[in-house]
Parts: sequence; C-alpha cells; structure tokens
Amino acid sequence: MTAVYEQTLLAGWADMDFNGHMRNTAYLDKSADVRMMFFADHGFPVREFARLRIGPVIMKDQLEYFRELSLLESVRVRLSLAGLSEDGSRFELINEFRRGDDKVVARVASTGGWLDLNERRLIAPPPLLDAAMRSLPRTAEFGSLPSSLK
Repeated sequence: MTAVYEQTLLAGWADMDFNGHMRNTAYLDKSADVRMMFFADHGFPVREFARLRIGPVIMKDQLEYFRELSLLESVRVRLSLAGLSEDGSRFELINEFRRGDDKVVARVASTGGWLDLNERRLIAPPPLLDAAMRSLPRTAEFGSLPSSLK
C-alpha cells in the first residue's frame, strides 16, 4: 500500500470569513500548498519546475464542506489521487481536510495537467514527476482520465 501524504496546517487569521469560519478560497490555497509540498518532498521543488520550464495547472476545483473549521484550529490535509491519464498528462487530486477530532471538514477535488511554460501547451510530465504522482495513494473512486495531449 502507498504511504499517506499528509501535512498539518493552521487555520490562520487571513483564512477566516465574516462568520468566523475558514473561507472557501483558503481551502483552495491550502490545497495548492499541500500539492506543492508533495512535489517538493518528491524531488520537484519550485526551482526544479522553473529549471524544467513546466508547472502544474489546475483547470477545475470542486469544494465540498462537511463541518466548520475555526480560527487557530489545526487541520490535517491529506493528498490522494482520484484519477490519472495513461500518459500522466491529466490528473485529479483530492485534498481531504480533517480537524483534530478526525472529523472530515472539507474535501477539494482538483483536476489539472502539466503546462510547458515555453510552448504554453499541455504536456506529459517527465518520468520522475510521473512516478511521484503514481506514488500517491488512490481513492476508492480512482478512474482513468483522458489525455490532455492533442
């Protein structure tokens, strides 16, 4: 079984909405942070993406709320793979947010691909990045996605 990838973050002042709960865009920001932490921990820090002139691009995010998360609460954010194209050019990632009591707070599903920053087109990832993506634990609903290559 593939090891779980999880980071513990804090719901900070700037993450709160008018009602005193974590705002929707804060969930998206923290999802992106955990994705980038995963890449860095698997040999692809930001400078490596810059050197290769590629980057992840998110084409769709879907956010579901289940419970409240308040100021200064810690939250565990787990990353898993919900879908992948055969060539690795398209992916769907799930970030699951859990409070200290292990209750699921929210879930973010993000569909994306890999952008060649010189050509401004979608590409398949290099083999080591593809391997890193495939090392993520898969969701029960994991499915094959169409390629992003034209």
